Amino acid sequence: MRNICILGTGGWGTALAIHLRDRGCAVKLWGRSSDYVRAMMETRENAKYLPGIKLPPEVHLVTDAAEALDGVQLVVEAVPTQFIRPTLKHVRPVYPEGVPVLSGSKGIENRTLFRGSQVIRDVLGNVPVGAISGPSHCEEVVRGRPTSVVIASEDRTLTRQAQKLFNGGNFRVYTNSDLIGVELCGAVKNVIAIAAGICDGLGYGDNTKAAVLTRGLAEIARLGKALGARPQTFAGLAGVGDLYTTCASPYGRNRAVGERLGRGESLEEIRSSMEQVAEGVDTTRSVRGLAARCRVEMAICQEVYRVLFQHKSPARAVRDLMRREPKDEHEGS
Repeated sequence: MRNICILGTGGWGTALAIHLRDRGCAVKLWGRSSDYVRAMMETRENAKYLPGIKLPPEVHLVTDAAEALDGVQLVVEAVPTQFIRPTLKHVRPVYPEGVPVLSGSKGIENRTLFRGSQVIRDVLGNVPVGAISGPSHCEEVVRGRPTSVVIASEDRTLTRQAQKLFNGGNFRVYTNSDLIGVELCGAVKNVIAIAAGICDGLGYGDNTKAAVLTRGLAEIARLGKALGARPQTFAGLAGVGDLYTTCASPYGRNRAVGERLGRGESLEEIRSSMEQVAEGVDTTRSVRGLAARCRVEMAICQEVYRVLFQHKSPARAVRDLMRREPKDEHEGS
């Protein structure tokens, strides 16, 4: 596995391309917007998503899907979840048979309620599939800050090969066979991050945010259990690790959306001013759907949905959460 194609020219795809180049791989970086890829070719910079970071000449920017996928041994999908399906449909006619895919997305598709790996298989068929997740802001990865992630797949050969490929320098990689749990953590933590940001925007303190993170993790774990995930995953890098980073970091787009909601801005105003996608907004719809399907109570996620899509006041949402019937800590939300 030395010939790699990365689908997606966002910050994460670009950071992974640079990292894999540093690991000695032949990397091709492809994006659906030919104009944007050509601009990156000219400047050797991803000005929109990673300004100030120069792309090494060995990272081959490609506009043609057939060229991007020719001879590759691994594909890394690094696009927002709601764009996985159209992206893969675009490349499917030239997709090399049997080449494994790692999903770098952190969300749940709205219409199907599929995780990233499920969308990949739905479009490409029974290819080996996994996910790379964990606390890994691209802005820090690309600058060589020590980072630990997890690669998950039910295919142990894929996890071992990908671990060997990605692990190196200040990028430490663990493996996990719980693909459901790892992907679910990556998706739902973005919804909880919006709730954490709302608390910041309302001016609440550390007590409030700690409660949101802790009870939010309990909600993620309950949904995960209903879907067949392993409990240990929620205490790991993809679970509490990524949840903390997303809820606390200034790089966290979902936390930033919540903070602006807490300060009184509308979702329409926020979205129209953002260059990058906050996965948690669309994923909130999907989490609500999954919770209803599995009959799992997720009070925090439900209130985030009401703030985002039913124009509920953020302050009232917090108040309603605090006034619910008290329960045992390990029974319900």
